[in-house]
Amino acid sequence: MSINWYKYSSPATFFPLAGKLIPIFAVLAAVLTLVGLYLGLFVSPTDYKQGEVYRIIFIHVPASWMSMFIYVVMAIWASIGMIWGTRLSSMMAEALAPTGAMFAFLALWTGALWGKPTWGTWWVWDARLTSELILLFLYIGYIALNSAIEDRHRAARACGLLALVGVINVPIIYFSVRWWNTLHQGASVSMEKGSSMASIMLISMLIMTFAFWMYTIAVALLRVRTIILEREQNTEWVAKQLDLQ
Repeated sequence: MSINWYKYSSPATFFPLAGKLIPIFAVLAAVLTLVGLYLGLFVSPTDYKQGEVYRIIFIHVPASWMSMFIYVVMAIWASIGMIWGTRLSSMMAEALAPTGAMFAFLALWTGALWGKPTWGTWWVWDARLTSELILLFLYIGYIALNSAIEDRHRAARACGLLALVGVINVPIIYFSVRWWNTLHQGASVSMEKGSSMASIMLISMLIMTFAFWMYTIAVALLRVRTIILEREQNTEWVAKQLDLQ
């Protein structure tokens, strides 16, 4: 049985589908978070070099990954909207931006908490930290630009250009520890070398990553439904949805 995915590019069709998916992803996010935190905080062994402080990795690393991943996805949605002119695409990009900004801030904040006992300072102008801070500013700039332009078509185009230009920063963040001599430690997990972590540590971190992923989907779907209602408030189908509620 083939599925006509193109029909879901319509806000009217996507709106009820998103409503059905939100509880599923929200429950998955809650369950995976509880399991991941339990394994990371109580089951994973103490690191022989850093002691207990290393456990912040189960929040810091998934948050860092998600901050980069969300920006790439946001740029993809923005480019789809610019190329094909689908209204839902720009709405999805807009819905993802606040969550991406939250994860970028969380990555920087937990990194500071980790850096103080490890490096002896809350912050250094390290290549990876600086490029992650730039990513946070890109998110904030996207949100501010989208709010500043009243015309939705112009706002979508301007924000789409910003997202596409800013996506260059993502590989800079990822490869910064290879390209420059930085205080930030190298990747514990890589495609080339695999993982240098104990298996239970890796499992805990991956579970937390999936938890953050499920959370992102749930919140983005919830936010995009709000955006759809706001943008399509004068249409007949929105009036029917509000009557049903």
